[in-house]
Amino acid sequence: MKIEVLGTGCAKCVALEKVVKEAVAKSGKFAQIEKVDDIMKIMEYQVVSTPGLVIDGKVVSTGKLLSVDEVVALMHGGSEEC
Repeated sequence: MKIEVLGTGCAKCVALEKVVKEAVAKSGKFAQIEKVDDIMKIMEYQVVSTPGLVIDGKVVSTGKLLSVDEVVALMHGGSEEC
């Protein structure tokens, strides 16, 4: 599983990266976590509001700080409205 946190370094983006790391640890799953701060790559995902969360190439959340439990649910295939 590959998880990407999209954001240019704002407080919410930094916080979401921390939440994602906690969620991966809680889930017990193996996941590659990547912080994406290149605005051109973020735009490729058509994300206009950061932070964005991408799991296995699919944008699952934009513009808000998720909880650990919300990220775990998304990792298990749940859906979050963008």
